[in-house]
Amino acid sequence: MADLFEIEAYCNSLLCVDRFRDYCPNGLQVDAGRAEVRRLATAVTASLAVIEEAAAWGADLLLTHHGYFWKGEAEPLRGVKGTRVRTLMQKGLSLMAYHLPLDAHPELGNNRGLGEALCLHGAPLDEEGLLWSADLPEPMDGEAVAALIEHALGRAPLHLAVPGGIERLFWCTGAAQGYMERVAGKGGQAYLSGEVSEQSYHLARELGIHYFAAGHHATERSGVRALGAHLAERFGIEHRFIDEENPV
Repeated sequence: MADLFEIEAYCNSLLCVDRFRDYCPNGLQVDAGRAEVRRLATAVTASLAVIEEAAAWGADLLLTHHGYFWKGEAEPLRGVKGTRVRTLMQKGLSLMAYHLPLDAHPELGNNRGLGEALCLHGAPLDEEGLLWSADLPEPMDGEAVAALIEHALGRAPLHLAVPGGIERLFWCTGAAQGYMERVAGKGGQAYLSGEVSEQSYHLARELGIHYFAAGHHATERSGVRALGAHLAERFGIEHRFIDEENPV
């Protein structure tokens, strides 16, 4: 058993949340009034299905990568968001979320986890920690890299192919297709992220970069799972990762 606010303070320090200008609040987002945590559930997104599964398991705390209260969204607790928050409160299930700090963490983060899944010894390219890269074991063509990604994540990526082989892979999990020009500026031949947009096709062709869109959810499963396991060991609580299927 552990104290909810002690867990939050530990996570805030561990993930260095004060370093980030994020699109949402990091830390405790919904306090359902249960200060003692015996069971911790983790998931990529705090959807209604995840909330209900976590509650059915008897979780006291749900920790996700995608929580609520994003910049630019409507503030009233109504509609889908109102239903989710109401269900959390009714079930006595608190919600904690960590976005960019969990992408960037050098040991537990999504980018580190994606590199490990690919069996690549990657490293961040700057202090922000969001864009990573690694040399491939040997030069590969685009189809071989796509097969490597499919093997690692269990799903085939959308591959925007260009001529030329690949010696080094760059990546950033989630919706980071906007980093493509940054990758090109570093001499990158190939870039992997989660999502793709209409302009990505044209940028990949004109920059001469292979682009792989492997799914927002699929590229960001590792962070909350690793953080949950870490917290379970440190605080002596039970942990369950809920992997809600999401093709996007």
